[in-house]
Amino acid sequence: MSEAVRFQVAFYGPGGAGEAEGLQEGDVLLSNHPQLAGGSHLPDITVITPVFSGGAIVFFVASRGHHADIGGISPGSMPPNSRLLVEEGAAVVSFKLVKDGAFQEAGITELLMAPGRLAGELPGCSGTRNLSDNLSDLKAQVAANTKGIQLVQELIAEHSLAVVQAYMRFIQANAEDAVREMLRDFSTARGLPEVGSVAAADQLDDGSPIALTITIDRRDGSATFDFTGTGPEVYGNLNAPPAVAYSAIIYSLRCLVTRDIPLNQGCLAPIKVVIPQQCLLNPSPVAAVVGGNVLTSQRVTDVVLKAFGAAAASQGCMNNFTFGDAAMGYYETIAGGAGAGPTWHGRDGVHTHMTNTRITDPEILERRYPVVLRTFSLRPGSGGAGRFKGGDGVVREVEFLRPMTAGILSERRAVAPFGLAGGQPGQKGQNLLLRADGRIVNLGGKATVALQAGDVMRISTPGAGGFGDPADSDGVGGGGGDAGEAAEQQRVAAVALQAGSVHEYRRLQESA
Repeated sequence: MSEAVRFQVAFYGPGGAGEAEGLQEGDVLLSNHPQLAGGSHLPDITVITPVFSGGAIVFFVASRGHHADIGGISPGSMPPNSRLLVEEGAAVVSFKLVKDGAFQEAGITELLMAPGRLAGELPGCSGTRNLSDNLSDLKAQVAANTKGIQLVQELIAEHSLAVVQAYMRFIQANAEDAVREMLRDFSTARGLPEVGSVAAADQLDDGSPIALTITIDRRDGSATFDFTGTGPEVYGNLNAPPAVAYSAIIYSLRCLVTRDIPLNQGCLAPIKVVIPQQCLLNPSPVAAVVGGNVLTSQRVTDVVLKAFGAAAASQGCMNNFTFGDAAMGYYETIAGGAGAGPTWHGRDGVHTHMTNTRITDPEILERRYPVVLRTFSLRPGSGGAGRFKGGDGVVREVEFLRPMTAGILSERRAVAPFGLAGGQPGQKGQNLLLRADGRIVNLGGKATVALQAGDVMRISTPGAGGFGDPADSDGVGGGGGDAGEAAEQQRVAAVALQAGSVHEYRRLQESA
């Protein structure tokens, strides 16, 4: 979200398009444009509120929420076959959602319904199909920001503005030090020269390469992440704005550091990122990007971790499944296998890396939508073999009780998740349509399909890559080698998982 906040600061700052209007207490901003305003994809709407102290802006608080529908050519606003950004829903560069303390319902309604005006040019294009949900969710985001402001102001009142700002800097400086330390340690352990490089690459199912060279300078603990060699903008929606690549990098760095630090912008202070113009990670403003945030981002993460030799590929996908009609839309992401690493097996049936999603409970799904969940189970054997085994994917079957349109937007249906250090690749995913008349149709990785009552969608998600030579495995999923060594590794891992802010955040999420 930092890129989105940074854009709004510049937009309303000196020389910006909104300078004349400026920001006052009681204003709340909204944006979601991926290429122009630091967004990820259009369904992710960012709400930003300035924090005032003594009449001046001293901080910003922000919340980002994925909205189940914001218009476009298909229900759920995740069209599998979009080619242009306008097909994916309402796009907003900057809008004052709250102005002088008043929620601008009429204004935001007009923006969210605007895609419907393109129906003549884009068949099936609609404004949001869930306006009441959008409005409720946006009010919740405003309320979340208001709570954040209250907490920040309490800190200022208790400790003074100078102290709070100082500790914000300390937190970032600590993160910066942790990343520099990790980069130096990695460079030394890998036997790189004082300024040396590692490289990794993978490809999307359409063959588009994602290439990365990481050059580490041990003298100051800095690194350059250079994506030169990545394929050009694609005629589809797997393009990803630069903010997505930055998010994948900061996530990966946070995973690699040995200190228990909160995720913050300081992690990127030692990092220079090079993304060539017009490549699929830096596309033109009109390019479709809805798949980039949920698919390409996972592949970028796999490539970063591959370059560091940290983990085999995870499922590399979020298996985005949507369905709906003119009156409703539903969207979910589906779990898969997590990649194995040097001392651990990949987890089975989990949302991998930075999805920030959890799936709807079966009881809620069947009560609120005209579907029956026929199967939701692990997919045994789909994880790659290795000294440490890759995680298994899942199988999810949904039966439809009335006609509607469904879409699947997924990856790793043609290119399997890679293993590392001799580990075997995980199994590719598969999307099947089981027609009520008995026909079975392979939908490929990306499809929109009209369904009738009794039709079933069966989504088999990818497994993950294994790590290490399978010959070194103990045959029951455990790594080979000295039993004492394995026990010590498990003990250290358990301590690490149960300590600090990361554990506390996870505990709160799981108990929500």
